[in-house]
Amino acid sequence: MDGTKYKLSPGKLVVFKPGMICEKRTSSSNPLEFYFVRFTYAVAYEEKQNWHFESPDSTAFPLQGVFSITNSGNMIHELDHIQQLSQRRGPTVAMRRKLHFQELLLMIVQDFRSQKIAGNSTMAIDTTIDYIVTNYHVHMTLTDLAKMAGLSTSHYARLFKEYVGYSPIDYLTHVRIDRAKELLAISDFRIKEISQSVGYQDELYFSRIFKRIVGVSPTQFSDNHKTISSAMKK
Repeated sequence: MDGTKYKLSPGKLVVFKPGMICEKRTSSSNPLEFYFVRFTYAVAYEEKQNWHFESPDSTAFPLQGVFSITNSGNMIHELDHIQQLSQRRGPTVAMRRKLHFQELLLMIVQDFRSQKIAGNSTMAIDTTIDYIVTNYHVHMTLTDLAKMAGLSTSHYARLFKEYVGYSPIDYLTHVRIDRAKELLAISDFRIKEISQSVGYQDELYFSRIFKRIVGVSPTQFSDNHKTISSAMKK
């Protein structure tokens, strides 16, 4: 690939990009079997209530080259689904094909993350994630979560960031704000009540955190979504 030689074996993922110069050589006694999936992509993300879109020309695909996969069995199952659906046509078939491809990408991301962390540590971090999601309204500290995982505070914080992409406290904060957004959009609770229900006793502090993450105040967010809801009912 572009002048670099790679020896392929079962469990290898190869990501090509347009314009790459590639050549493959196989042995007649040991032929190469593989799945080939062609796809296009674009970047879309929400930031402070605004959606941003970027074309492939401005944002390179994050993977390129040859990678090792540890959980290839489940991925082969998804690839089989994609192959079967590629022989059929129709809008619902196209949607199912995209869903299976997205599931495949998710498996790849999870596989890469799990390779960075030992099995027991992965389970420990998953346990603390479940605890955060279930008990986000309870006061908890980084030290509390590290003890729950059976790791030192610094080691736990580093592994959590590698595994999830957020620090433990940032993850907790986003879970709380996501829940607050749900309550603001569908309920008539006061801001103070919502603040306390998601783990913030100080309403002003909650409002500052909310605006920093969402881009608008809790009151403005509530008004915007109540207006949208009213318009839909009409």
